Amino acid sequence: MDIMFFVNSVLLGAGLAMDAFTVSLANGLHEPRMRRRKAVGIAGVFAGFQFLMPVIGWFCVHTVLHYFEAFEKLIPWIALGLLGFIGGKMLLEGIRSVRCPEQQTDEPALGKTALLVQGIATSIDALSVGFTIADYTLPTALLAAGIIGAVTYVICRAGIALGRRAGLHLAGKASVVGGLLLIGIGIEIFVTHMW
Repeated sequence: MDIMFFVNSVLLGAGLAMDAFTVSLANGLHEPRMRRRKAVGIAGVFAGFQFLMPVIGWFCVHTVLHYFEAFEKLIPWIALGLLGFIGGKMLLEGIRSVRCPEQQTDEPALGKTALLVQGIATSIDALSVGFTIADYTLPTALLAAGIIGAVTYVICRAGIALGRRAGLHLAGKASVVGGLLLIGIGIEIFVTHMW
């Protein structure tokens, strides 16, 4: 291992974290009064999935490569479906709150199930990173995945913080913007993988 290993892992982590950053931004927009503990949890979930997916990909390359190749074609469809559903729900909630502000509730905007779905949807393309680190030994692959996860955590915390600040200024429109961002990320993942 040399300095280029760390540089490459950090750059790979930054590239992979862009979808999670945007979803974190949307979550911050949707819930501008989010508590610090929840923000840490959200960033932790995204970082955990970004760590886990390349490791799963590495194991797939070393064990069941032919199954992974068949699954890889479904990645854009899964991401589009999951993020489109969550983004659409957020968008509808935002439209309702803009039309009828008196019906707004103080219910938490992002539940555990939705967070897990977001984590999977934004990290599922990281499975293919297993191919790029396939020549690493298992400890080196785990270290690379750990760096990717750490970079994702930092980037997602920044996304949530930016979203929260903007969400306080946008009031009820923040959920609309957040929903549109999630749908846009789903479409971006789909288009990027299909062409």
